[in-house]
Amino acid sequence: MSVLSLQNISFSYDKVPVLKDISYDFEKGKMYCIIGKSGAGKTTLLSLLSGLAKPSDGDILYEGKSIAKIDKYVFRSKYIGVVFQSFNLITKYTALENVVLSMDVAGYKTKNKNQRAMELLKSVGLDESEAKRRVLKLSGGQQQRVAIARALSYDPDVILADEPTGNLDRDTQKEIMEIFRSLADQGKCVILVSHSPEVAQMCDEKYELVKINSKAKK
Repeated sequence: MSVLSLQNISFSYDKVPVLKDISYDFEKGKMYCIIGKSGAGKTTLLSLLSGLAKPSDGDILYEGKSIAKIDKYVFRSKYIGVVFQSFNLITKYTALENVVLSMDVAGYKTKNKNQRAMELLKSVGLDESEAKRRVLKLSGGQQQRVAIARALSYDPDVILADEPTGNLDRDTQKEIMEIFRSLADQGKCVILVSHSPEVAQMCDEKYELVKINSKAKK
């Protein structure tokens, strides 16, 4: 069964249609790339999937249940992990503190949050010294790794990422994509928005959004 399912989704912004009658299923263990030109509604679709916006029509199901019937705080702090394009990290905190704070906000229970946060940061390629640096002292690629670790901090089924490699060099892009690939191989559903053909090529499925005068297609 699909972990997330779009059922005839439409969305309008100030009465201007952005998405129209979209249906698609996302499964665990796969990495998806949402592609399309600017204005096609890629980031809007990600906002809908994360529960940050509501569709004008249609429904979104999480494991067969309408997300409209799931508490929005629970949905966003337990089931969905989001990696924002601008990272949205708290820059005065260390990498470790950012991940621990995410666990606190989500109410994630573990014996030792610092240890769990360190394990996550190491899993995305940061060492102990980097984990204890303030975020402002880290490179863009390192901040992206922190953002991924933070999204994983409460062990969600689904990871959403908006242009996760947009500001990274090619080598760092490859390393970040290998992290996402590993997460999908571990059974996560990974959904990326990207303009990069290289990123799209590394995903299991591509879903193209076009202007709403024509249909979205695989």
